[in-house]
Amino acid sequence: MILPSTLALGAHLVMPIVDSVPVLNVEQVCQGIAQQGGVSFHDASIAKEKQDCIQSEKEVRDELVKQWSSFSATDRVSCVNEARMGGDSSYTELITCLEMARDVRSLRNEQGPPAVAKPRR
Repeated sequence: MILPSTLALGAHLVMPIVDSVPVLNVEQVCQGIAQQGGVSFHDASIAKEKQDCIQSEKEVRDELVKQWSSFSATDRVSCVNEARMGGDSSYTELITCLEMARDVRSLRNEQGPPAVAKPRR
C-alpha cells in the first residue's frame, strides 16, 4: 500500500509549483503576427507591428502579475504548460487559459453536481 505522504510527494514532483508569472519569450509569436500583416518580409511596417505586439504582451503580463494569486495553482500549472507547448509563447494565451479555467469552474460550482438519471423500469 502506498502511504499518503508518498502520494503527496509524487504529486508534488509531477506538478511543479508555479508561484509567479513565468517569463515567456514573445518575440517569435510577435514576429509571426507582424509578418502576417506585412506585404513582404522587407515591409517597414513589420518592425513597428512587432514592437506594438511586444508592448501589448508586456501590458498583458503586467495585468497577469496583478491577478496571478487569484488563479488556482492547478490552473496555473496547466495553463503555463500549455503556453510553453509548441514553441510560440504568449501572455495573452496564458491569461485567456487562466480566465477560461476559472470561469468554467465558477459555472460548474453555480450549477451544482450533475443530475443523475434515474433508471427506467
